[in-house]
This record gives sequence, structure tokens and C-alpha cells, in this order.
Amino acid sequence: MEKNARISKMPPAGGLYDVFQKALKLKAEGKRIVHMEIGKPDFASPPKANEAVKEALDNGFVHYTEMAGIPNLRKAIADKELKKNDLVVNPEDEIVVTAGACEAISTIFLSYFSEGDECIILSPYFSAYKEIAVIAGVELIEVPLTIDNNFAVDIDEICKAVNEKTRGIIINTPNNPTGQVMTLDELKQIAELAKEKDLLIISDETYDQFLFEGEHKSIYGLEGMKERTLLVNSLSKTFSMTGWRIGYVIGKAEYIKTLTKIHQNLSTCATSFAQVGAAVALNECDQFTLDMVEEFRQRRDIIVAGLKEIPGVECNTPMGAFYVFPRISGTGLTSMEFCELILDYGVAAVPGTAFGADFEGYVRFCYACSQEDIKWALEQIKKAIEEKNK
Repeated sequence: MEKNARISKMPPAGGLYDVFQKALKLKAEGKRIVHMEIGKPDFASPPKANEAVKEALDNGFVHYTEMAGIPNLRKAIADKELKKNDLVVNPEDEIVVTAGACEAISTIFLSYFSEGDECIILSPYFSAYKEIAVIAGVELIEVPLTIDNNFAVDIDEICKAVNEKTRGIIINTPNNPTGQVMTLDELKQIAELAKEKDLLIISDETYDQFLFEGEHKSIYGLEGMKERTLLVNSLSKTFSMTGWRIGYVIGKAEYIKTLTKIHQNLSTCATSFAQVGAAVALNECDQFTLDMVEEFRQRRDIIVAGLKEIPGVECNTPMGAFYVFPRISGTGLTSMEFCELILDYGVAAVPGTAFGADFEGYVRFCYACSQEDIKWALEQIKKAIEEKNK
């Protein structure tokens, strides 16, 4: 049977799965491997949230919920957005709870883009955006950023990418894979362009609580932007709940009504008992996130300082998330060659090519591992480069 033509256009994972599978094989053979390729916190979920899930299961809360999510979770999301991001959201009709942020983004693409439409994306970017766009028949137009100016946004380059097929722009702040945070001025410039060209903004704010410097601002809160923004977020990172699959979209009531038509056919509803635990996490587990973010701040400082000492590696200091995206072209290796080399020394990382067409010569490290593991990994990377250059 012939596969769907769109699947043939699905981009390769830029070496991500090759590295991951090889890392697993080496670990199974008994070799020490520090996994810096997978973007997930290494913390257990908050105990209070876990207990709430157990209680929900014991009480038989295992069936379908309202498609938009249980009311107390939507209320908790609205309260969080007001408290943390100064956004006023009506939990009754301006939130839909999804099975993670990926389902949220898929739902948006299937609801608001038609086959052949174009959507601008600042690159480097989370690779799933591209794959979701292919599934929806949408063309992603990359506007590459660079470490040379700390991955700052160039509004003129975005303007050049806009044409009659452009329907939207995806932004992600704090960013995966660079860890950079968009400034208020950058957000205002994108907002003005969106209003001028009648574009939809998809604002992925999954890492909004992972901030080390600066301040997170949501484009959703800027004047006139609620009318043209769909805000995506998730509890996966904030509360180390990657397997719980709880995400959400915030938007105008008419947008949410449309999104729910697609959402109900993708997942019907997010998992019932996971929603109960998610509400408890949002309402009662702020300190859990604060403690986790402080630990990530210390890890960031360790890995940035260490990478800067390795010949041929250029590394900026990310302001948020838990990734670094150094340029390694000075080592004389391609992205994949670099990843293959350091994997032989016990360190798994992702080639920059997984995050956009222009990022050969970059590598992403996720520092969601212990400080001890990070220090050991840095020693191994330095050793690998030194022995290569002998």
C-alpha cells in the first residue's frame, strides 16, 4: 500500500534518533552514557500531584471529561496565567486542555491553515513544528537567527519572508533549542507586523517558568493581539510531567470553539485523572518549580563555562529553558561528526541540523542531568576534541 504523499515529505530527524538509538545500545553494553539529547527534566513529578492522581483513580475518575478540560483545571490555568504572566483569561470559554503541547499545535494547524498555506518560523526551532506542518500540508518558511548576535530577532528578515501565502508566524520563548528569551521590543515588532499583514501568531510558551535572566512576556497580552494569537503551553516541563500529556491553548472564545472541533477528534479529551493532578500542581506546587529552576540555573552556569573552555566551541549564555546551542564548526567537524565523536566518549547530544536547515555546525545539549554528570560530560567532550587534534 502506498503511504500518504505528505509522509514522504516528512523531514529526517537530523540525526536525533540515530544518536538516541546508539546511546541506548552503548548503555545496554555497560558503557556510561550521559543523555543530553532528550529534552525532559530529570525530576519526579510533584508528590502532591501524584497523590491527587492516585485518589482520582481510587474514586473511579477514569472516564471522558468535558472536551475542553475539567473546570477546576481550566480555572487553575487561568489563575496561573494571571499570576505569572499578567494575562486575563476566561476559563469558561478561552481555554482548551490538550494531550500535551504537540496536540495543541497540531490542532491549531489543522483548524486554521489550509493546504498550501505558509507559516513563518524563527529558526532554530523545535523539530516537531516542521513535522506537524507537513502533516497539515503547510509550508514552514524559516527565518534563521545566529549566535553571532545572541539569536536576536531581525524583524526586517521576517518582513522579507511574508508573501500572499503567509497565514501565520510561530514564536517560541524561552526557546528550544537556544534558551533565548524574546524581548518586549521584539514581541512588539512582530505584533505590529501581524496586525499589518493580518497574520495569526502561534506563541509557544512551554518554558515560560524556566527563566534565569530577564522577564517573560507574552505577545498575547499586547494591545490588539488577543484577537490574533493562540497561546500554547504545557505542564510537561514546568512540573516535570512529560508523560502526563497535559497541555493547553488559550485564545478568543470563537477560536477555542473551532479548535475543540479538531481536538475532540484527535484525543476527545486529555486524560481524566492526569487533569486532576495537573490542577493540584498549578494550585499548590509553585515551590517545586522554583526549586527545579534554581537547580537548572546552576547547571546552566556549569555547562556554559565548560563549553567555553573547549577549543573550537562558541557558546552564548541562554536566558531560559534548559538547553545550550553552541556552534562547533571551529572544531573542523560537522554537527553529526561532532555528535558521533562525543558519543564514543559517553556523551549524547543532538546535531544542529535537527532544528533547521541553516544549523549545520551547531549542536544542542540538554542539561537536564545532574551537576556531576554535566561536569563529567564536559571532561569527556574536552578529551574527545583534544585527542582528535593530536
